[in-house]
Amino acid sequence: MAQINKSSEYFNTKLYTGDGTSGRSITGVGFQPDWVWFKSRSATGNSALFDAVRGTTKLVSSAAADAETTDANSLTAFNSDGFTVGTSGYTNTNTTTMVAWNWKANGSGVSNTDGSITSTVSANTTSGFSIVSYTGNGTSGATVGHGLGANPAMIIFKNRIDSSSAKWAVYHKSIFVSQADPNILYLEATAATADDTNVLGNSTVTLNSTVFSLGDYNGSNGNTDGIIAYCFAEKKGFSKFGTYSGASTGVNGTFVYTGFKPAFVLIKSYDGAYGWVMNDNKRNPYNEAKNTLFANNSDAEDPTYNTCDLLSNGFKLRSSAGASAINSATNDQSLNYIYMAFAEEPLVGTNNIPATAR
Repeated sequence: MAQINKSSEYFNTKLYTGDGTSGRSITGVGFQPDWVWFKSRSATGNSALFDAVRGTTKLVSSAAADAETTDANSLTAFNSDGFTVGTSGYTNTNTTTMVAWNWKANGSGVSNTDGSITSTVSANTTSGFSIVSYTGNGTSGATVGHGLGANPAMIIFKNRIDSSSAKWAVYHKSIFVSQADPNILYLEATAATADDTNVLGNSTVTLNSTVFSLGDYNGSNGNTDGIIAYCFAEKKGFSKFGTYSGASTGVNGTFVYTGFKPAFVLIKSYDGAYGWVMNDNKRNPYNEAKNTLFANNSDAEDPTYNTCDLLSNGFKLRSSAGASAINSATNDQSLNYIYMAFAEEPLVGTNNIPATAR
């Protein structure tokens, strides 16, 4: 598969200020998005995630285990260069600054019968991203087709129906050891990894280029419940899913090589009780990247902490552990971290044009 030279055709961040009006068109994304993740910046408010498979107006929040909500005034259309929003506080509160992270999949999806459970899959094999919708059967050993054509590096599961015992379960290739030691994380929580052996399989786990397996965990396989899964495969020069260890050396923290200039980085300590830190190149056009949001809470953007530098070939932590919860969430020498990163541009594209520093 050819390397992606123009990353903004597959992932892009859009900033805007809400005006509280209905039918507002937000343009400038650069493509028709299939997954949009909204978060208010200047005011508190839970995130809202929409995708083209579940359809417009149907949201789930990464900050809560709540079931899917239908909000007729939220995201009302996916457009060729962005999306349309209504008056909902999730997407268009008057005078509130907003961020929307956008991924391109492949529209509303098609039927996939690769697994024992038939799924609806919207897959972009070029960028390694798919949206997978299916109905759980509560049976360990069930399999679901994901459409990536490559092994998943990360999968984020959400039960759309059950809000009582179905957390956002997160599989990450860098910390998963085995079915007996799976090291699962939860997107709405600060907790370190848990050995929930029934997320991906109670006795065996299958993760390959066509399917992933399931256990009997409600969050990934609740019987008769609708489940949504966001699946990612690593693509050279565009996406990277890995780990690093904190350094706690003040502004001279750990450097993480990705092989591209990052446009977006999500970080979580997997052995410490800290949140999911989100940074991007649009809210932080210059180094250091100080404007921090958390996927797991409703806090407004915090502009006071030096989380990281976004460089031409990776990112470098610039925080000092102990100074704040944000700093310890990214660079404590006693902790280890996973990350998910997407590119602004590759370090050197197939067109031989090198990325430049900011």
